[in-house]
Amino acid sequence: MKMNWKRVLVALSALAAAALLFAFSGFLHVRASTGHWRITDWFLHQVMRSSVRTAALGIQSPPFKPGMLPMAAGHYEVGCAGCHGSPVMPRPAAATRMLPPPPDLKNIAADWTDAQLFEIVRHGVRYTGMPAWPAPEREDEVWAMVAFIRQYSQMDSILYRKLSGFAASQSSQFNAILLACKGCHSSDRLDIDSLIPSLDGQSEAYLRDSLEAFVGGQRPSGIMQAALSLTSPEDRGRLAAYFAASGVTAAPRSQTLEAGRLLAERRDNGRNVPACIACHDTKAANKAYPRLAGQPSAYIENQLRLFKTGSRGGGPYQEIMTKAAASLSNDDILALARYYSSLPRN
Repeated sequence: MKMNWKRVLVALSALAAAALLFAFSGFLHVRASTGHWRITDWFLHQVMRSSVRTAALGIQSPPFKPGMLPMAAGHYEVGCAGCHGSPVMPRPAAATRMLPPPPDLKNIAADWTDAQLFEIVRHGVRYTGMPAWPAPEREDEVWAMVAFIRQYSQMDSILYRKLSGFAASQSSQFNAILLACKGCHSSDRLDIDSLIPSLDGQSEAYLRDSLEAFVGGQRPSGIMQAALSLTSPEDRGRLAAYFAASGVTAAPRSQTLEAGRLLAERRDNGRNVPACIACHDTKAANKAYPRLAGQPSAYIENQLRLFKTGSRGGGPYQEIMTKAAASLSNDDILALARYYSSLPRN
């Protein structure tokens, strides 16, 4: 029997026209309250899983470090707990009425590999409330969140409060904003493995430039963009002034490395690496440059790696550091981080 392709095309066109007519008639419900048909729910979940599985092929997870958890936990409290709940607070009733409802992360991490979780956190999921990471180029932040999700099922309220600071607030009042900042950056929460910097005693100019760079996107950070999303320029100015005036506390210590000291004090003309003290931690230094002495070793190491890859960003002088870090080796970065973390705050 010979198929009449003309009739087939006419039939398919008629079906497409009927589907469009039904869609635009208003009889096709988009109500979240009615839920999906089972076949629709199955289809969407299969598409999502297949998409994530394919996109995650070839992604290698880095070694997880303890310093990742406080950074991710602070962001989770600000940006995620309002939908997913936390060990301290259950999911809001409104979140359970979303379609699909945000999952309780205690029950979901085991279903995905690290690479797949990285894909979901970094890019979000269409047709759900799961957003993409605000700064997708900051893969280190996304991996920190993956490490947090991996540990989440084992967290009780005490550990969660300790990691997150549990000081975040959606209020725009300055005292609540300050409390949220101190929940992560308070010096007594930081140690040598921290990926979060100490702000106490930094210059007001550097802090103000950094906060504005986070808000404006010149310094990418999904964590900081979320944390500063409800602040005004006046709030950020007051934050810079507050931390600049804060007393300097005892700093985390590590063994001083001679290699780090030499890199900090002597220019390497062969590799075009300037001496760090040409810009940092001297009385004559530009106030818009950060002080490095006494910062957590892990934080300095991470920032230097971001500068080296060109993904750090920052205030008006960011290009100077991007060029300075370009020729640093992994050993150089580690030596500098350990050296500066060993110095007392000045």
